[in-house]
Amino acid sequence: MWDRFIRACRREPVDATPVWFMRQAGRYMQEYRAIRAKWGLLEICKAPELAAQVTLQPLVHGVDAAILFADILLPLEPMGAPFEFAAGEGPCMLSPVSDARGVEALRVFDVEEGLGFVLAALRILRRELEGKTPLIGFAGAPFTLASYLVEGGRSSGYTRIKRLMYDEPKVWCVLMNKLAEVVRRYLRAQVDAGAQVVQLFDSWVGALAPVDYQEFVLPHVRTILRDLETTGVPVIHFGTGTGALLELQQEAGGHVIGLDWRVRLDEAWARLGYDVAVQGNLDPVLLGAPRPMLDKRVRTILAQAAGRPGHVFNLGHGILPDTPPGNVRYVVDRVHELSQEQ
Repeated sequence: MWDRFIRACRREPVDATPVWFMRQAGRYMQEYRAIRAKWGLLEICKAPELAAQVTLQPLVHGVDAAILFADILLPLEPMGAPFEFAAGEGPCMLSPVSDARGVEALRVFDVEEGLGFVLAALRILRRELEGKTPLIGFAGAPFTLASYLVEGGRSSGYTRIKRLMYDEPKVWCVLMNKLAEVVRRYLRAQVDAGAQVVQLFDSWVGALAPVDYQEFVLPHVRTILRDLETTGVPVIHFGTGTGALLELQQEAGGHVIGLDWRVRLDEAWARLGYDVAVQGNLDPVLLGAPRPMLDKRVRTILAQAAGRPGHVFNLGHGILPDTPPGNVRYVVDRVHELSQEQ
């Protein structure tokens, strides 16, 4: 059943639990490393044919969806905030935003003009995958994008962004409004270009207390997700470290709530209510564990899902670079086999 993933997102009956993995295209695959030996990450993202090729590589593992190969930071450059990837350090903003002047300089751009290469890759993929495998588009959420903008790169304490949030709430609101509008337009354009499901990644929002999420983030995320829900495509709302924020995330919107490995799937689903689908939530490190342990944990997650309509099997975050590719296929096969037995 080629559309079991879409059906699960809509909490419809499926023949087996669908499986896909965040960062399922990437460094753990020899085919991807061969491409990276010739081109940089941003070069691949900006070359639609290459991005499409990389997106298709992990389908050999039998996953139930393809997710566009791109980077969550891509919208920042056309906003006027260029960045680069430093060896061993990840993304680094060339001019971090630190004050009202920096926020004011950020622009809300036309998606076809600023990120047309992403839309071109989606159109290629939709033609290639039509009737075979669903296609997922995605974007970073406003708080996560703001984290990179203000911190200048990855952060452990998120002190700069929190200080901006607490000390300059009006500046913060302008920043989040701009980011929310960019992300809303970007995801809508992805749907128009062929994405059949979209996921909003709020990778770093778990750094916030619930009261801060509710006041400073939720209204902006709600603007994005409520608008996307009118497109008719399933919307996945994902964050890491969000065990204390789940109900607020649901309030913000999304047909599917992504769960990381720090919460039990059954307890999280009960908190959310069964009128929403859930996605998750194997610890990515377990993909490198001995197979008996890996099998045990896959069985545990499926048992917690209890065969209810609306479970999408995934990791609690992205595949790690040292993951054995054979274990990716193993998990896909085991999820399909075990869920058919339930």
